[in-house]
Amino acid sequence: MTQEGTLTALREGERARVAALLTEGGMRRRMQDIGLIEGTEVECVQKSPAGDPVAYRIRGALIALRAEDSARVLVTGC
Repeated sequence: MTQEGTLTALREGERARVAALLTEGGMRRRMQDIGLIEGTEVECVQKSPAGDPVAYRIRGALIALRAEDSARVLVTGC
């Protein structure tokens, strides 16, 4: 990935950096709490057979996000 898009566009093994969170309130706080802040590198580790949820490596932790939530994370390629 070399351009801007959402976290859902990452394929297994691809990495990107968080550019912005497209949400507010409690969901924004939850995303920040798991390490999704501007500049953080995220790697797509594994997609479930149905494609939802997806496991991402965020600051050394393996976190599963639903497609609905990962679509709210704007990323730029590394």
